[in-house]
Amino acid sequence: MEKKMMPTTGIPVKGIAPLVIVCGNPFRAKVIADRLEEAVEIAYSREYRTFNGKYQGVPVTVTSHGVGAPGAAVCFEELIRAGAKTIIRVGTAGSYTEELPPGSLIIASSAVRAEGLTKQLVPEGVPAVAHREVVAALEREARNKNVRYGVGMVVTLDAFYAGPIAFPHELYKNSGALGAEMELSALFIISQLHGVNAGGILALDGYAFHDMSYYDPHKDFVTQAINDEIEIALNAIVSLNDS
Repeated sequence: MEKKMMPTTGIPVKGIAPLVIVCGNPFRAKVIADRLEEAVEIAYSREYRTFNGKYQGVPVTVTSHGVGAPGAAVCFEELIRAGAKTIIRVGTAGSYTEELPPGSLIIASSAVRAEGLTKQLVPEGVPAVAHREVVAALEREARNKNVRYGVGMVVTLDAFYAGPIAFPHELYKNSGALGAEMELSALFIISQLHGVNAGGILALDGYAFHDMSYYDPHKDFVTQAINDEIEIALNAIVSLNDS
């Protein structure tokens, strides 16, 4: 009998691990998969690239979700329908504070729903919150690795390049947010709706409130931060599997 595939991502139903790492870039999904044992690419459709493998003997699936909440939401929904029980996003963000300069990390405890996708899924007042056990596992592994990081709220936005309407970065910074990114609120809300545990760790590749003409995510310290967060997320997956 032919194996059933999810319609958009091509992920095989019941063909993935319950522990999943997601990232935006399909090439980064391959970078993460290269750290796994017995890694096999099982699907590649549009921006959604998926691998199965093992890390320290624990089965892990890695999938890319592209840029922005709507497309990422399709990925999260189909991963959950295919069997995901825990999802950790490994991504990048712009910092709101000089206490967390580019090259450091944020472990997201919650996300401001400043995108449009979740407004079509749940009422306005519903918070987008990471699962406490996933946050604790990420923080524990970050401490073990002795990297610079913060734990707290981030902002999920739709737009990347500004138009005539200014981004509300100062408003969210003054409200306690640590940085801005583009997908976590969708992950948290969708996971809450399905009873799935979710979290996110973000490498800071610039300051969100700076002019984008100065944005350069390809610096060595950003690459190092991305490598650090990948290792932290994989070790967190192992600890969550053991708990």
